[in-house]
Amino acid sequence: MTAVTRGRRPGGPDTRAQILAAARELFAARGFARTSVRAVAAQAGVDPSLVHHYFGRKDDLLLASLEMPVDPRELLAPVVAAGADAAGEGLLRAFLGAWDDPALQPVLLGAVRRLLEPGGESLLTEGFVPGVLLPVGRALGIDRPELRMPLVASQVLGLILTRYVLRLEPVSSLPSDAVVAAYAPTLQRYLTGDLDGVGG
Repeated sequence: MTAVTRGRRPGGPDTRAQILAAARELFAARGFARTSVRAVAAQAGVDPSLVHHYFGRKDDLLLASLEMPVDPRELLAPVVAAGADAAGEGLLRAFLGAWDDPALQPVLLGAVRRLLEPGGESLLTEGFVPGVLLPVGRALGIDRPELRMPLVASQVLGLILTRYVLRLEPVSSLPSDAVVAAYAPTLQRYLTGDLDGVGG
C-alpha cells in the first residue's frame, strides 16, 4: 500500500515558478509591506521554508518576481555610500551603466514591458517603490523619502520609456555624459533640493 503524504507540498520542478506566481499576485494586490513570506507560501501551497530556500528574504523574493537581471540594491550601494549630496549623478550613472550594457538591456526591456502590462503597474507602485526605492532614500538620510523617491522614479521611468522603449530622438542616441548633464540636476533636486509646496 502506498503511503499518503499530508501537509504542504515539498519542493519540485515547478515549485519555484509557483512561488513566483504567488508572490507577483500578492505583491500587486497587497503591496510589499502587507505581504509576508508566510502568505506567499500559503498562496503557493508550500512550506514557508521553501520560499526562504529558493529566494532568501522577502526583498529578494520581490526582485525575483520582477525578473530583474541585476540587483538594484547592489547597483546603488556605492551611490548610497557616497552620500546624498552626489546621489543624483551617481544614481543616474549606475542606471545608465546597466541599461546601456548590451547584455542586460534586452532583459531589462522585458521586465519593463511586463510592468506595462495590465496589473503590472501594481508590482511597481506597491512592490518596487516601497521595497527597493524607499529603503535607498532612507539609507541616504534624505528627508521625506516617501515623497522624494517616487519623484526620482517618475524621472527615471520617463527616461526609460523615451530612451529605451520608444527610442525617442534625440534622447535615444545621446551619449551617457549628455544624459547625465541633462537629468542629474533634476534628480538631485528631487533628492535634496527645496520641495516647498510639493506634497504638503
